[in-house]
Amino acid sequence: MVTMRDVAERANVSIATVSFVINGTKRVAPETRTRIEAAIRELGYRRNVVARALASSRTRILALLHPYLEARPIATANQFLMSAAHGARERGYDLVLWPVNDDEQMSHLLAGGLVDGALLMEVQLRDPRVDRLIASGLPFALIGRTEDEDLPFVDMDFTTTIEQAVGHLRSFGHRRIALVTLRMRASTGNEPGWIMRVKSAYRGAMAAAGEPPTVIAVEGTSAGGRKAARRLSEDFPEVTGVVVVNEGASAGLVKESRALGRSVPDDLSIISAATTAELGEMIEPSLTVMTAPATELGRLGVNALIDQLEGVPDAPPNILIPCTLVPGQSVGPAPA
Repeated sequence: MVTMRDVAERANVSIATVSFVINGTKRVAPETRTRIEAAIRELGYRRNVVARALASSRTRILALLHPYLEARPIATANQFLMSAAHGARERGYDLVLWPVNDDEQMSHLLAGGLVDGALLMEVQLRDPRVDRLIASGLPFALIGRTEDEDLPFVDMDFTTTIEQAVGHLRSFGHRRIALVTLRMRASTGNEPGWIMRVKSAYRGAMAAAGEPPTVIAVEGTSAGGRKAARRLSEDFPEVTGVVVVNEGASAGLVKESRALGRSVPDDLSIISAATTAELGEMIEPSLTVMTAPATELGRLGVNALIDQLEGVPDAPPNILIPCTLVPGQSVGPAPA
């Protein structure tokens, strides 16, 4: 078995210097780091996580707590996950997915001593996971917000995003604009905070425009999108513009609208918010989208957690970043 001593001999450095690079505990000159990393690759060295934890009382493993892993993954969530994982690895940590859907799973996390800290996604306004983490003393950071905005968080600025989406549709003459959002398995009031903030921002934007709101919540699937299209056609035929904050339902909404004889964008204009430009290009016509800052937020979230663990003196971040409008072919002038 290859040891740290073998790596040190190959790179012509001390064992302590190899340890600094492997554990990220001290700055090492770039050329020395490059030699050590090359030796690690050549020899096939693998860190012994158990031994490291026993020696340092730290595992350098972080848990990403996500309560909805049983749901079908979506492109934006994957961007969050991969960005956070890469950011952790760059700072010498490993990130593991830890599904937490009940109190027992949370107890296993807190009792095992396997992780140094936790990064939470799909944060509820009143999130019991946060209460448990505060009581346990385990460091954590949030991608999302609770009601207590004094806690360290990074999040999308849903208010600005929805206001810009509604404003973009109104600039094309649309007055009756609907919101299609995600219906979660959680009961109303226990949904992730972002769903409530999206609804609140939308209702505020429609009130400012002097128009009535229309909110349709469906599952995040193509079938859910088709259901939304039928509801719009049957119950709200006066709606000519739609803001979709439900990535999985976007394609079904467009396809079913066309099957019902409603052309996009001639009869119905659609903006998909908090999504990816790539997903918009996969739908015909290509969707106008508000791209989520998922890559940036994933890194910011994991860095906020690691900064706590490493005693960085700056205050924890409270960061909001809006989505970015990327025009496609799904928005046009309101029909006469």
